[in-house]
This record gives sequence, structure tokens and C-alpha cells, in this order.
Amino acid sequence: MAEWLVEHGIGEQRALLVENGSVVAAKTRWPGELRAGQMVHAKLVSRHAGKDRGVARTDAGREILVDKLPRGASEGATIGVAVTRAAIAERGRLKRAQGRYFGTDREPPEQDPASDVFLLGDAVRRLPDGLWEEVWDAAWEGEIAFAGGSLLLAVTPAMTVIDIDGDLPPRELALAAVAPLTRALRWFDCGGSIGVDFPTLPAKADRRAVDNALDSALAEWPHERTAMNGFGFVQLVARQEGPSLLHRMASSRVGAAARAVLRRAEGLEGAGAIRLTVHPALKAKLKPEWLDELARRTGREVSVETDPGIALGAGHAQMVER
Repeated sequence: MAEWLVEHGIGEQRALLVENGSVVAAKTRWPGELRAGQMVHAKLVSRHAGKDRGVARTDAGREILVDKLPRGASEGATIGVAVTRAAIAERGRLKRAQGRYFGTDREPPEQDPASDVFLLGDAVRRLPDGLWEEVWDAAWEGEIAFAGGSLLLAVTPAMTVIDIDGDLPPRELALAAVAPLTRALRWFDCGGSIGVDFPTLPAKADRRAVDNALDSALAEWPHERTAMNGFGFVQLVARQEGPSLLHRMASSRVGAAARAVLRRAEGLEGAGAIRLTVHPALKAKLKPEWLDELARRTGREVSVETDPGIALGAGHAQMVER
């Protein structure tokens, strides 16, 4: 039976849906972010004339695009907002969080734990060995290999794009890609508009076979999709509640790498002090409070060294003599 496991890491919460020792789905949450389902109070700083939409700002300076504003909600008023989508950083811009007006005077209701895997899941000190690493490495590389081919994944301002490449004949390659595609969508918590570029299949029967395979594989993943066109392209649309793991790797790559090296350090065993060796760009992302938390959790002294020859994602942690 599948169960959600939650690891409260330094600078990051990680959740895995695990079944029979394998990852079914994954989610991440970074502290300080607004999240879907959260209820907050914010000041309405602007609204579009004659429209029920505007921009509200929280005390922490987070901006939210708000809809369903009543006619009487004026600029400068404090309003309640139910967040429907977290902010998403993309190349060259930040898509603000989105939310809906729910009132002015009443207190925000508590979120239903059943809708939040980070509250619903079983908290563990450490996720099972290798499972988070498998997901993280695939997202970092933007690639999932399978027998005869691979998925290449990238995020753009318009959509998440998944290209299918390999050496198999086109029909076989397309069918072989369906299972890893299904896995990738849930591993990386993908949502919004997703374009999948299958091999071109001129025969309608071949395209129908892939469509039927997608129907079966994606039956439990809420979405809408187009049928495969003559060029092998399929578009999926699913609810997007926040940045996918692919978005984080694309827009906050250094921050993701910093959190990963802290996780490696926290898992070290043995006696001595902890030394982190990282690319120089990472050192600035290792917040003092994160390093203090690492020292508190492990009961060890922590030092940081830089090495420009280390790849950004290859920072390592080791035990050294005090």
C-alpha cells in the first residue's frame, strides 16, 4: 500500500509517495513560500477598474493575484485570501502566487490536513536510502533513461516540454516511453501545460495505440489531453499548485544544490567535525542559520570550503578530525 513519507530537512521539506519500495510521486516545499490551500491576510494594493481582480501583498512582502473581489473591496483594505497556486519563478520573470478573496473580518480557517501531504504523511528522520536521490538526480539532469530511449525534460515560460529520444523503431519507442513519462509527471510534481514530443507516427493505428496506452497509464492522474497529432505531439493540462521540481532546478539551481549538500551532511555517521566542500557559488547560498541548524541537529562543528573545480551539483560532505 502506498504511503506518504515526509522528511523535514534544512531549508526544504521533502515528501515521497512510496509503494513496494519504489517512488510513486514526490513533492517539495521551501520555507517562506505561499502554498496552495493556505489562508492568509494581505493588503489589497491595487485592483483593476471595473474588474474583480487585483494584487494583494502580505506582511512578508509576498504578492498574490486575487480574483473574486467584491465591489466594495478598496485599495488599502486588508482582505483574506485563499491561495490557489504558489508563485513560480521562470526564466526572466516571476509568476505571482494566485488566490481568491474569502472575506475581510473573519480569521483564516485552518487547512484540512487531508489536502496536504506534508501534514498527512508520516514524518521520518530520513527517507529510505536512495529514493530521494533517484528523484533529485533525474530532475537535476533533466533526463530519465529507459530501455531503448530516454525522456529529456525542460521548463519554458509557456509549458514543460518532454522530448522522447531513442534507438527503437518509432512505434516501439513511443509505447516504451509511456510508463517512464507517467512516472516523471508524478516524480516531479508536474502541472500546468505539458507538451510531449513523441516520435512522428504517420499511421493512425500507431497513434491510436499510443493514445490508448496513455489513457490507461494516466487514468489515475487528473488531467486533460489532446490526441496525438500527425507530428507525434501530445499536450497535457493538469492542475498546477506550485513550482515543480523541474522548475526549482531551472530557476533556483544553486539553492537546490545547497539544500542537497546539507542533506548529505546531515546523513553522515561517525565521529568528528563536518566539512562541506562546494563550488564557490554555493557558499553564498548556505545561510548561516542553515549551517547553525546543521550543527544543532548533528551535534558537530561545521566548516565550509570552496573548490572552483567542483561541479555545482557535486558538493560533498565528509567527517574530519576536530
